Amino acid sequence: MFDWLDDAAARRADAGLVRTLTPRTTESERLDLAGNDYLGLARDKRVAGAAAAAALKWGAGATGSRLVTGSTEVHAELEYELARFCGAQAALVFSSGFTANLGAVTALTGRDAAIVTDAYIHASLIEGCRLSRADVAAVAHTSPDAVEHALATRRKQRALVVTDSVFSVDGDLAPLRELSAVCRRHSSALLVDDAHGLGVLGEGGRGAVHAAGLAGEPDVITTVTLSKSLGAQGGAVLGPRRVIKHLVDTARSFIFDTALAPASAAAALAALRALRDEPELAERVRGRASELSARLADAGFAVSVPEGAVVSVRAPGPNEAAAWAADCAERGVRVGCFRPPSVPDGVSRLRLTARADLSDSDVDRAVAVVTETAPPDARR
Repeated sequence: MFDWLDDAAARRADAGLVRTLTPRTTESERLDLAGNDYLGLARDKRVAGAAAAAALKWGAGATGSRLVTGSTEVHAELEYELARFCGAQAALVFSSGFTANLGAVTALTGRDAAIVTDAYIHASLIEGCRLSRADVAAVAHTSPDAVEHALATRRKQRALVVTDSVFSVDGDLAPLRELSAVCRRHSSALLVDDAHGLGVLGEGGRGAVHAAGLAGEPDVITTVTLSKSLGAQGGAVLGPRRVIKHLVDTARSFIFDTALAPASAAAALAALRALRDEPELAERVRGRASELSARLADAGFAVSVPEGAVVSVRAPGPNEAAAWAADCAERGVRVGCFRPPSVPDGVSRLRLTARADLSDSDVDRAVAVVTETAPPDARR
């Protein structure tokens, strides 16, 4: 019955696309530039302490879906403060950023709607589009003109434009103001996945939607994850109250999923308050990303110019990228390795994620290790 899996595994191995699970330990001395803890809050005592206290108070899990027993005072407080911080009318917390995107896309579209997406949107948004049963058009990356053409020629009256704010592969930024203007010309709504913008962009880290002046607009919906800048786990949708109410009534990944654990909700709330109290964290992580990018470019690599915390370094191919990342880890620096099908343009990369708590010596070490372990043909 499953003999075909062996053939599929062999093809992946030939293409250099085998993935492995490598458990990390708490004692690791490696410099972590692979995770998404942009503000360095995942191990912050305020954040971890809030999680521990909530676990003792509420228990290890949420015990049920949000509509049964899974909604606690912590969830409600997090939703209120997250919406207020980001400038939205209301927010709804999901168990992950993936389920938040699934719920928002599927509940706000359907057979009688059209979806226009950037070609490089996150996999969770792609899955939402596939499940939506809507007419879906994926258009050229960061092209408002392509979006306008798709909206003007759509066959369905209702339409939703879907994009990331900061794209996870190269860290480039979507033209949100221009996209919003296009949507309004064609009576369409805009959904922005701000997973990589929250905590990094905008005033005090309020996100890319806030920075674009679109926070609180009646035709804009934002999704975020709590697992990156906030160092916790979970996701949320922010937008007009009537949109949030609609999701409570109709989003299947909200209704039929066990709620986010209270400990994770409390950790995210503590991290949000830390960001509110230390708005300089956002500027600090952007500065470290720019420094990493500039120094690696000076060393001769093809490097992205980061809008947020993500810096990508192009590799000659998938096998070379995997070996390069492994060599970096051997030298004590953990970096991300992006290969097809994770990269929409088919180009393999190392991905370095900056953190607000990186020191000057950390940056020196990272640049030295990436440079010294590079394949011979990795430079431009």
